[in-house]
Amino acid sequence: MAAEPTPVRHLRADQARRVADVLRHQIHAGAFGDALPGEQQLAAEYSASRNTVREALALLKDEGLIDRVPKVGTRVAKRKYDHGLDALLGLQETLKGHGTVRNEVRAAMHITAPPAVARRLGIAPGERVVYLERLRYLADLPLSLDLTYLAPDIGTEVLGHDLEATDIFVLLEQISGQSLGSADLALEATPADPHTASTLEIPDGAPLLMLERLTRLDDGRPVDLEYIRMRGDRITMRGSLTRSTPEWKVI
Repeated sequence: MAAEPTPVRHLRADQARRVADVLRHQIHAGAFGDALPGEQQLAAEYSASRNTVREALALLKDEGLIDRVPKVGTRVAKRKYDHGLDALLGLQETLKGHGTVRNEVRAAMHITAPPAVARRLGIAPGERVVYLERLRYLADLPLSLDLTYLAPDIGTEVLGHDLEATDIFVLLEQISGQSLGSADLALEATPADPHTASTLEIPDGAPLLMLERLTRLDDGRPVDLEYIRMRGDRITMRGSLTRSTPEWKVI
């Protein structure tokens, strides 16, 4: 028996997602300035019907990325900030040129390291570490909530510095006299719990980018374990990758 044909509305929805994906990238890249082209122009550019374009724009509107104003057109509501994945940088360094990054220090103290944290930092069970919690702003926009565990010797000295205006990475290098060398990281999407949502001024359950990062000094010593919750509506993670595994090289 022949399979039933896919309903037209499903085909249109599939195409609308494809159009929305490309438009989203163009918006974040600043390709349109503050206003998008009209539906007819977009339909011609993407070889799509105007209904498909309308569905694509509706998807972007639901994300809060654009506003559609009658008799005015489609305008960009907000853009995301790029956060690189191929360089070890602090937030101030990452967002240089976009404005001033400031930190609201919510906690800065010594605590007994949880066993899993002690293992990651290579210290003895029960040893105390420095714990920091910072709400990080770009101007007046809350962007991330950072929970940081620092190796005890360097962390203790970090506490004596200006944590509101300085990236931890900068302090680690100044105090240790070494450059940062490498980091292991994991990135996943997670919904905002009510407390985090309130802190970051987003709705409950809004998408967050959760970054776990273990950073080492140039000599390989782990000194900084971070759990960073970033607003998914304002941050895009970007990187450049190369295919280097020899057995997959085409000769």
